[in-house]
Amino acid sequence: MCSVVGYIGMKESRAIVLEGLSRLEYRGYDSAGFACIDPDDNRLMYAKSEGKLSQLVSRLQDDPIDGFAGIGHTRWSTHGASSEQNAHPHFDCHKQISVVHNGIIENHHELKRQLEAAGHSFHSQTDSETIAHLFEAALTGARALPDALKQLVGRLQGAYAFVSLLQDYPDTIIAVRKRSPLCIGIGEGQMFVASDMLAFAGKAQNVLFMPDESFALVKKDGVELYSFDGTSLPFTVQEIDVTWDLYEKQGHEHYMLKEIYEQKTAIHDTVDFLHSVKDRVWDDLGMTAQQIRDLDSINLIGCGTSWHAGYIAKFFFETICMLPTQLHLGSEFRYLPFFPSQKSMFVAISQSGETADTLEAVRMVHDCKMPTVALTNISSSTMVREADGFLLTQAGREIAVASTKAFSTQLTALYWLAHRIAHEKKMISLEQLERSQEDLLVAAEVLENAIENYKLLIIKELAPRYARYRKMLFLGRHSSYPFAMEAALKLKEIAYIFATAYPAGELKHGPLALIDTDIPVIIFSHQDSLIYQKLLVNAQEVKARGGHIIAFAFDGQSELIELADVVFEIPRVKPLLGPLAMTGLMQFFFYAIAKELGRAIDKPRNLAKSVTVE
Repeated sequence: MCSVVGYIGMKESRAIVLEGLSRLEYRGYDSAGFACIDPDDNRLMYAKSEGKLSQLVSRLQDDPIDGFAGIGHTRWSTHGASSEQNAHPHFDCHKQISVVHNGIIENHHELKRQLEAAGHSFHSQTDSETIAHLFEAALTGARALPDALKQLVGRLQGAYAFVSLLQDYPDTIIAVRKRSPLCIGIGEGQMFVASDMLAFAGKAQNVLFMPDESFALVKKDGVELYSFDGTSLPFTVQEIDVTWDLYEKQGHEHYMLKEIYEQKTAIHDTVDFLHSVKDRVWDDLGMTAQQIRDLDSINLIGCGTSWHAGYIAKFFFETICMLPTQLHLGSEFRYLPFFPSQKSMFVAISQSGETADTLEAVRMVHDCKMPTVALTNISSSTMVREADGFLLTQAGREIAVASTKAFSTQLTALYWLAHRIAHEKKMISLEQLERSQEDLLVAAEVLENAIENYKLLIIKELAPRYARYRKMLFLGRHSSYPFAMEAALKLKEIAYIFATAYPAGELKHGPLALIDTDIPVIIFSHQDSLIYQKLLVNAQEVKARGGHIIAFAFDGQSELIELADVVFEIPRVKPLLGPLAMTGLMQFFFYAIAKELGRAIDKPRNLAKSVTVE
């Protein structure tokens, strides 16, 4: 979840590396560092600091260093506290090898003991420093740099990507990838290395996505690529089709606010895209039409917000195409019993397509010869390349750590996919499939209008009122329960307010003991009349005990509206799309609370965007 950036070329590297890091800082922002080769004497120089990238920028303004080859890093802490000591880059004993690293070296304890026994001294609590010392040992007696790298990667265990700058090789940046994203930007007389090509979008014309278990020697005018066994690899490059300009705030105070408002357009774009691929979609998914017709179950895998999207989508698949659907947490999947079925499909849901736990689950399923599909927003992601097939959302890249438009477009794509499978199984007509697309567009309209209807009330009255509470309880039923889970996650992520979600029917089995005047209860309603009536009973249980209710209700639900202390009334949509219709307003409400509290909304403490470690 850290970001690594490197540059070598005809320009000085510091400004380029720092700009690249700023574009990727959502991946981690506990500390930052920069290293470069002094162009006068080839000496390795560095600077690092605790805190956000701006701290490093200030330090480098006061004590500038620069060179034509440089590497940088922003950190999300795994091993060791957030401190200058643990900030990257890390070094060998003589500070002639610098390393910036993303991922985890799983056997670092064993390696560190061996290296210390051989006389190496360590200066941090990180696993990353092990790489630099092991590289130092590997270079001793190696005939050439590729030989040393072959020896180095042969001793490292885990999922990692790292970039290294060596004093003895001032014209070369080392890039190494194993199960963690790393790519090389190729320009004219200059090269870039980064965790994400967004770091160098607009600066390089082409990109090389490094294959798994490979390392590269990157010079300003060329790249040598090798497999971990030292075999030279041919490679192809792709043209870069994104520019950084698309990802500026465009007048909004925060990226999250911008991305909340982009949801209507993102849903429209996703629906238009899915409609355009409807006749070839099974080819994209890596399956045949007959395999789709033979499906007898669906498996959905995700983490965090993507898991919540999958939970809601479980109701889509079981209701629309009558397929039993299992939902799996990516972080738990590999440690539970696995029962392969040739008539099932495994859909991995990930905004970035790099989520480590979900990606490892995909690899496990793929090894069992089961169909795997990546549902993601990034066409160039590892998950798209490694799964059998893919289905792309059209959210545009998210910069804020807390997911907004990725969530709503995941719901959009999964709702559409359930209908497309039902159509292939001849359970619905083409007209019904196309009507489902229209229903999604209606829900997108409601999503946006709901924000506008309540925006001023939230900003002026509700956000200041509810920012004073330190805990909240969330309730839902059926598909609104996983939506309540997502809402609780959003409040925790960006406002740092403790929140927990329950199925409303479980209230009387324990959580009712929590009800008092100091814990607002947020209830997300449902349009099904029976589910609504049951939810209404739960709301009455809360009020009977003096509870305070904030209700997200639908038009005509007068009993809940009268019972609640605060009501957000939302126009009706297709019942299964109720969560999608409530999404924007829920996100905006908690965004406003977080803003009232002065939180770091785009970069919440302790979190990072692209979760590339298990």
